[in-house]
Amino acid sequence: LGIGGSRRHASEKLYRLVLMGGRAPFGDHMSVLRTLLCAFFFAATAVTPLHADAPSQDFEKVIEGQISAFARDDGRAAFAFASPEIQQQFGTAERFMEMVRAGFQPVYRPRSFSFEAPIRIDGAPAQPVRIIDRDGRGVIALYRMQRQEDGSWRIAGVTLHPIAERGI
Repeated sequence: LGIGGSRRHASEKLYRLVLMGGRAPFGDHMSVLRTLLCAFFFAATAVTPLHADAPSQDFEKVIEGQISAFARDDGRAAFAFASPEIQQQFGTAERFMEMVRAGFQPVYRPRSFSFEAPIRIDGAPAQPVRIIDRDGRGVIALYRMQRQEDGSWRIAGVTLHPIAERGI
C-alpha cells in the first residue's frame, strides 16, 4: 500500500493483497461466499496506510525477533514479543507456544516471508507480512502492533489470510 490515496483505494488494494494475491475479484473460481465475507470485512473495517514516518523498521525487528525465536523453539523469547494483554491471556510461554504450534504454523515455521508497507486498521498500526509456509502455500499475516509505555513495540495479535500465491 502506498502513501496517500483515499481510504477506499487503500481498502481495495489491501483486499487484493490479502485475499486475492493481487488478482482481480472472482478470478480463479473464487467462491461467492468468500467474496461476500471479504466485502463485509472491508465494509466493517477502516484500512488506511501509515504515514512515511511510521515505525516499519521497529515493527520488522519485533516480528523477525519473534519468528527467529519460534525457529529456535525459544518460547520465552517469542512470548516476550507479545503485548502484555496477550501474555496475560496465555499466562505462560508454554501455553502461548502450544497455541502458535496448533493454529499459526505459517508464522511458526515459515519457508520465507517478506514485509509489506505498514497500515492502520481501525486506527491501530498493523504490519502485513507475506508468508510462504512449509507446504508452499501463501498467506498474509496481519500483525497488530501496540506501542508500550517505554516507546517499544509489541505484537498485540495476528490474523492469517490465505492468498493465491504459491512458493516454489
